[in-house]
Parts: sequence; structure tokens; C-alpha cells
Amino acid sequence: MRIAITGANGQLGRALQSTLAKAPREVGGEKLRDAEIIPLDLPQWDITNPHHTTQLAALRPQLVIHCAAMTDVDGCARDPERAFRVNAFGTQNVALACQRAGAAMVYISTNEVFDGSSERPYLEFDKTNPINPYGESKLAGETIAARLLHRLYVVRISWLFAPNGNNFVRKILARADQYGTLQVVTDETANPTYAPDVAEAIWQLVTTEHYGIYHLVNEGYCSRYEYALEILKQAGRTHVPVQPITRDQFKRASRPPAFAPLHNTVGAALGIYLRPWQEALRDYFQHG
Repeated sequence: MRIAITGANGQLGRALQSTLAKAPREVGGEKLRDAEIIPLDLPQWDITNPHHTTQLAALRPQLVIHCAAMTDVDGCARDPERAFRVNAFGTQNVALACQRAGAAMVYISTNEVFDGSSERPYLEFDKTNPINPYGESKLAGETIAARLLHRLYVVRISWLFAPNGNNFVRKILARADQYGTLQVVTDETANPTYAPDVAEAIWQLVTTEHYGIYHLVNEGYCSRYEYALEILKQAGRTHVPVQPITRDQFKRASRPPAFAPLHNTVGAALGIYLRPWQEALRDYFQHG
């Protein structure tokens, strides 16, 4: 089986390659252990270049896991045109390559397709309503892929972290060590999600060939403030004081949704579960 991974050098792309290398499952009767992995990433391969995506179709993959994206939320707010060029037009290119090759596609999306006004975690079937360019561009990618492909998995995640990645965990520890004190917002809530766990869940999903929208996040949710406290606790830095602040006190280019945790409903119906985020964080510190 030929499997292409866009954004192969990112947190999830690396986790997927590692997971695939030891996955003894089958998709459509083909063993994943015998899969040929095609890792694709910048600078050699650019999803916004139609010529490169034509090359992807020529490789004849049977599955494409589309992780490549502009995920800098503040960068998307500063340059929304670029955000749509990468996250929408780039996804169109990848989806067209899948269409031409007859490949299934996994599109990695985000909790920021929601507006954060819910009083409960979002279900896969809830109405989307992004409030910033990042969420808008990722939702555009969802819409385009769904119009072009029937064999499509849309996998929404949030607050991704992985060993050696550029993520909230690493930033909190770096700032704690540099400044000896922290200020963290209390009114932004979502699910910390561990890339190796998402990668495992994605492989479980593709073995089902049950296409649709999925929320594959670690169980439970927290505010950024609560997340920071748990990070410091597990990292042995409880001596670092953390001052709770609101989003209005933390100036940034983008405005993320205030309350946007996701609930894994559809995946759970297929028997796909992710462990609590605190346990995943413990694994991060053991293997990071």
C-alpha cells in the first residue's frame, strides 16, 4: 500500500511515520506494515504548487494523509491571504491529486472551525462558525475536500503537542526557565492532544474505511492556565508562580475561540478512544 503524508516533518507527520512503521493492521486487505511511505514537505514539495500536486497524483498513492498547513494562528491573522492560499487552495490541490490517483484522503482540521460560544464540548455534527482567519481557512479546506472526494476522513484536533515539537508545553517550560514567572489566560479552553495518540487513532480509523468527520482528541479539556499548571507540575517546576489573566490582558494578532473543546463521539462509536490528556502529557515527559 502506498501512503503519502504531506507535512511529513511536522509534529503529526513524524508521529504518523513512527506509528505506521509498527502498525500490524490491514486496510482493504493490505498490511500496513508492508506500506510504502511517501513523506512530502517543504522545501522540496509545496502544496500550493499545482505542479507538485500533479507529481503527487503520478505517484499513485492509495491513501494521502494531509497534515501540511499554515498552523501559525497569529500569522494567519496577519496574512489571511497566505492562510487561504495554503490551507484552502493547497488542500484543493491535494484533493485533486487524490481524485486523479483514486486515493482516499485524511484531512487534518482544527477545533477553531467553531466559534467558542458553546456551553459544552463540540460534537462532530455541530454547526461550524470560525471567528478568525486560521479557522476560516481550515474550514474552507474541509469544504473543498468534501466537494471533491467521497473517500474522505476529516479529523479535527486541538492544541497538538509532541516530543521535539514547537508547542505550548515547550513554550511554557522555556518561559518558566527564562523568566521564573508566568502569566497564562484562564478563558481559553480546549483539549491538549498528543500527536502519537492522534497518529494511532488515525490508523485505527483508516482500517475501518468508515469515512466522515471525526474529533480525535485526548479525553478531557482544560484552560490554558490549568494546562500550564499541569505542565509545571509534571516537569517538577511547581515553584514557578503562574498569574491567571484574561485574553483581554494578553495581546495577540488572532482571537481564538474561548471555549472550543471537542468531543469524540463518532470515533468512540467505532471503538476509537484516546486516553486522558494528563496521561499523554506524562508520556511526553517520559519520552520527550
